[in-house]
Amino acid sequence: MAKKLYVGNLSYNTTEDGLRTLFSGFGSVASAKIIFDRETGNSKGFGFIEMSGDDEAAAAIAGTNGREFEGRQLRVNEAMDKPRRERGHGNW
Repeated sequence: MAKKLYVGNLSYNTTEDGLRTLFSGFGSVASAKIIFDRETGNSKGFGFIEMSGDDEAAAAIAGTNGREFEGRQLRVNEAMDKPRRERGHGNW
């Protein structure tokens, strides 16, 4: 089962391909996604990687957390599920 990792403190110039290449050294990367600001289109400086298995994810965390990549010291850990937002009722 794929394991999702949070990757923080990315350079604003980092690409999804660059992220995928970095993490592919630790196993099979199912997906790589950098989060962008909707209004400006600029990177928010973090993203997510999905590794194919738990062992690969653990190796990726151990091998990249605290490591310098494109001039920034990465923060990598297991991603937490985002809590669902309740839609407000009667907001008019």
